[in-house]
Amino acid sequence: MISQSSIEQVFETARVEEVIGDFVQLKKSGSNFKGLSPFSDERSPSFMVSPVKQIWKDFSTGKGGTSVSFLMEHEHFTYPEAIKYLAKKYNIEIEETVQSDEQKEQANEKESLYLVSEFANTYFQNILHKTDQGRSIGLSYFKERGFTEETIKKFDLGYSLNEWQAFTDEALKKGYNIDYLAKTGLTIVKEDKRFDRFKGRVMFPIKSMSGRVLGYGGRILVADKKAAKYVNSPESDIYHKSNVLYGIYHAKQAIAKEDNCFLVEGYTDVIQFHQRGITNVVSSSGTALTPQQIRLINRLTNNITVLFDGDAAGMRASIRGIDLILEQGMNVRVCGFPEGEDPDSFAKQNSLEELTDYLSSNSKDFIQFKASILFEETKNDPIKKADTVRDIINSISKIPDPIKREIYIQECSRIMDISEEVLFTSLAQIGNKEAQDASSKPKQQPKAFEVIKPEQKVKKVDVQYLLERKLIESLLLYGNKVEDFEDLILKENAKGDLVLEPVIQQAKVFEKIFLDLQDDEMEFSNSHFKNIYFTIIDALNQNPDFELKTFINTIDYDMAYEISSILMEDERYGLDDWERMNIIPKKKNDGVAQLVSETILTLRCFLIDQKILEFQKETMQNKTQTNRNILEEVKEYSGLKMLLSRKLNRAL
Repeated sequence: MISQSSIEQVFETARVEEVIGDFVQLKKSGSNFKGLSPFSDERSPSFMVSPVKQIWKDFSTGKGGTSVSFLMEHEHFTYPEAIKYLAKKYNIEIEETVQSDEQKEQANEKESLYLVSEFANTYFQNILHKTDQGRSIGLSYFKERGFTEETIKKFDLGYSLNEWQAFTDEALKKGYNIDYLAKTGLTIVKEDKRFDRFKGRVMFPIKSMSGRVLGYGGRILVADKKAAKYVNSPESDIYHKSNVLYGIYHAKQAIAKEDNCFLVEGYTDVIQFHQRGITNVVSSSGTALTPQQIRLINRLTNNITVLFDGDAAGMRASIRGIDLILEQGMNVRVCGFPEGEDPDSFAKQNSLEELTDYLSSNSKDFIQFKASILFEETKNDPIKKADTVRDIINSISKIPDPIKREIYIQECSRIMDISEEVLFTSLAQIGNKEAQDASSKPKQQPKAFEVIKPEQKVKKVDVQYLLERKLIESLLLYGNKVEDFEDLILKENAKGDLVLEPVIQQAKVFEKIFLDLQDDEMEFSNSHFKNIYFTIIDALNQNPDFELKTFINTIDYDMAYEISSILMEDERYGLDDWERMNIIPKKKNDGVAQLVSETILTLRCFLIDQKILEFQKETMQNKTQTNRNILEEVKEYSGLKMLLSRKLNRAL
């Protein structure tokens, strides 16, 4: 267990915009930051981070909370793991108490898979550096590739002994469950036999964006025609190869800073580039590029530069990936290396300056690249040239932005020497064909006697819920603020008539809300709000120096989630850049007293209406009986409603 003092130190130090900035590209928006949601597939920002309140909100999914809750949602950390991650990020030494065996057993299966993978990572590194076989075979291989000790340790490179079950035996000896060893794919279990999957291979741990080990890539070093050169971990609950990019953990900050991501094919390409000094580079780990991997990059930047080997196979692989990237609305550049070279060998043979200059000079926009490669192959064959043009137009059709599409059509017209009209016609034909294909899909007809579900009615607005939510928000934002509250008191004038006279009373916002609700014996109908209300009132009573950031960090996860949703609701309007259009929304704190008073009065009016409705129902159910008491109460409530409406300056 982590000590409370360590948790408090982590919360005091961590900055939500810095933590989330490691995973999402954030852009300044007034006093807040905004970006694309990391929890959904979107092209317009709906994710907002508030440095002032130290909370975040994802309007596309409804998720929200603190820096800890973000890590729990995004990286599937447990609460202690999120604290440890932040402590490591901010170089905070944490105090821990020893866990009992019972507490260890309570860890869920997914967490157990992570623990097994982390153990394997440490084991393979120890074998590489501390055994004769590891040093003579594994370490020698990495040194031959030109990797320094610093680089080898940075990427946690390792070695698996060339023995059938050396790793498995050691893991079982340390108390790790054979089921989890099998589920991670580290051990192959066949009937009563057990084998190390990565026997005799150098090991490349594959990490998540937060640095957790998800799986491994292993390269064999001995000549064996029956064995694959590279073997990857199989799919598991923690490793899905289509969702992972090798090197993303080490590259994420550089990608966001440079606003560009270099995409290569292999593990050693990534490592060699890092060692040379270019760190905004990731790899698809030898698998075909997937939309999920592209979206992972899209959280950090909108620009991808695809680097490919200087051979025909490398070019074709790059061309296949371009359309996928375009479909995600991203900007694509392509850079090839001289024949016989790949990113690994080229980075190894050139200095940082030479490598940087080469990438800058030889990176082409996708249409220039595609046109130059394909046009060179087909320049003497009109039929093939026509096919090349269609291929390029098909790529352009993948781009969701119509402005970009038009610019690329103009560029294609210039390069291929074909009129824009013809190209636009071809583009329109592709669009029409896709629309026809979509419409030609047979629609399911309702079966005979099948009950068709009626259309859902518009959800009725829950007025009381909204008003209670607004009171919670006022307590959180302005609870300790002293305001002059104007109230209208019934007094008798010189003529003997009752009139409303204004009276100014100074009070803290939380005192005003608490006393008014208590006077009218009003309670929150929403159980969550009721719990939050009393928690806030208690905190404000006990702590004159109440701070929202500190308060959020001391409450439980569910309450923090609810509170962040309440506080960030108004930040939704910051996503639309109203100020850029010279529309300046009025700040809430310009009229806190009025906001609080009107919310309480409106809630009173609503509850009176509810009470009158109850009396009406009771009267309808007892038509034969005349209940004078009910009529008197309705009259009194109606009079009170009239008085409150006059206070609100509303006409009934």
